[in-house]
Amino acid sequence: MRVLVAEDQAELADDIADGLRDQGIGADVAYDGSAAIEKALLNSYDVVILDRDLPRVHGDAVCTLLAGSPSSARILMLTAAGAVSDRVEGLNLGADDYLGKPFAFEELVARVRALARRSPAAAPVIVRGDLVVDRARRRVSRAGRPISLTRKELGILEELLVADGAVVSTEDLLERVWDENADPFTRTVTVTIARLRRKLGEPDLIETLIGSGYRLT
Repeated sequence: MRVLVAEDQAELADDIADGLRDQGIGADVAYDGSAAIEKALLNSYDVVILDRDLPRVHGDAVCTLLAGSPSSARILMLTAAGAVSDRVEGLNLGADDYLGKPFAFEELVARVRALARRSPAAAPVIVRGDLVVDRARRRVSRAGRPISLTRKELGILEELLVADGAVVSTEDLLERVWDENADPFTRTVTVTIARLRRKLGEPDLIETLIGSGYRLT
């Protein structure tokens, strides 16, 4: 999962992004509305966490633009204005969810995960043969055997499952499971997939296509 945090309070934005990364969620940051639009239209995000009072381009305008764009990202609007009329106005602009400030970080994460599961390609439970991935509960099993995965391992497995047999490149995995700060020359994807293979067991479910990427068999 990859999230864009659009928030003009730099410390808060960085704290949210760091907290999401600790949860295994790739997170990029934009500190104003103009940067938010540029990043949201350039990259593929599952969720955009959008502060309503952004400088340069107001959050309302960003929300309206993204809601009418080809982007499939869900929009979670943040604001210090918590009146019912404010929430209704935000939702009418195209936001998918609304969270008032201050908020509990655990609730923010739960709402982000819930929004990501609303994607048409993001079924809450995915079954492939004897492999079962419950995305809502973050549980994985194979042939009835529970498998404990790290957040990054689970993130890679989810991306391969959603691709439904299509090849997913290393660059795509870095972009979707990590974020824009990931080193494109790192071996972290290779190492993480090797660990994931061992945990999933035999027969091997992940096929490597040299020079292209990976796919589930």
